[in-house]
Amino acid sequence: MTTLSKIAFLIWFTYDVAVRTGMDGPTMVTLAAGLFILPFFLFSATAGQLADKLEKSQFTQRLKLIELGLMVTASVFFFFQSVYGLLLVLFMMGVQSTFFGPIKYSLLPEHLEEDELIGGNALIEAGTFLSILLGTIFGGLVVRTEYGLLILAAFLIGFSIIGWLGSRTIPVSPVSDPNVKVGWNIVRETWQITKFARQENSVWLSIIGISWFWFVGATFLTQFPVFTSDVIGGNEHIVTLFLALFSIGICVGSVLCNKLLKGEINGKLVPYGSFGMTVSIAIFVFAAYQFGVDRAAFVGPVAVTAAHELRLAEFLAIGLSSWGIMLGLLGLAISAGLYIVPLYAIMQHRSEDRILSRVIAASNVVGAFFMVIASVMVAVLYSINFTSVQVLLTVGLMNIPAFFVVRSIVNRRSKNA
Repeated sequence: MTTLSKIAFLIWFTYDVAVRTGMDGPTMVTLAAGLFILPFFLFSATAGQLADKLEKSQFTQRLKLIELGLMVTASVFFFFQSVYGLLLVLFMMGVQSTFFGPIKYSLLPEHLEEDELIGGNALIEAGTFLSILLGTIFGGLVVRTEYGLLILAAFLIGFSIIGWLGSRTIPVSPVSDPNVKVGWNIVRETWQITKFARQENSVWLSIIGISWFWFVGATFLTQFPVFTSDVIGGNEHIVTLFLALFSIGICVGSVLCNKLLKGEINGKLVPYGSFGMTVSIAIFVFAAYQFGVDRAAFVGPVAVTAAHELRLAEFLAIGLSSWGIMLGLLGLAISAGLYIVPLYAIMQHRSEDRILSRVIAASNVVGAFFMVIASVMVAVLYSINFTSVQVLLTVGLMNIPAFFVVRSIVNRRSKNA
């Protein structure tokens, strides 16, 4: 629900509030994203320590009650269209997500058999991006209708209640390390959990691989509105289509990964996923460049001039380049699903049970750092007059050496197995 409400807010603000009020859309969206990521730097160490120290099922129930309260508060602020109130709630959602993340992933190896771990991670990744898909639908389509805010509020609160009820069915978990001392020095404790993560080389390399996924994914997700506006010349419904394709592709890739590996925990699909990401980005970029030519030559029921904002039907009708863009996005997302699921399973399987939650917290910190680096890189590229297509092409080119690094790591593991 946290992911759903965040995406709904970002799209609602970009295409509704910013247009009506004249507020700086890109700046506010960047601020919102930063407020959501900030708690992962501030509180991940504490979250990991508490998850290892406390019984996880009761801790989860408390966090789900907090989530319910946040969803009620967010619904009120949505109703009154309080942007700054929603920004505050967004920060608190980031805090709740920071504390829930280590529990969510450390519960899996406690309650699943080894051959079920890939499938469990596949379901988590599919569920995460299903939330993005639902947030996209509500933010891009439902929330701007006559009763959209009421529907969104009912959905957020209703599913938060379901989530809390679901948390009450989680079996009691063994306490991983009751002797953990919770420290409040953010810098020292964050460094300490990264030391835990570096104890096993394959775990640390998996964390780097996971963080690279978020580097690529965050760049594409944040660039969809800019790409749609500047390159496609389309409306928010096309942004919704791109986000939907990306989310569905991750779900398909995650489930497909489970089918192909048949429960076996290894990284043999990771290089294929990385290679598929690079090829898909190449298809996407080539189709994007071709789209400008096809758009200029398009003859439809409405004259498509430079000032005309394309509707979804017009975008789909323009030519093969439109479908090439969608194919590239879908291929990228499916490949990313194949890439990410085994890495999470390896991280969980090869970490010591006593410190698993802290290792996952370290992964969250490193992932947040990679996303910040991605944002800085994008800002620098735009400052030297890169277009959104060139930014995404740069990410694709960076993924080429990443493929060779991943392949060498997997080959080395195979030889040592």
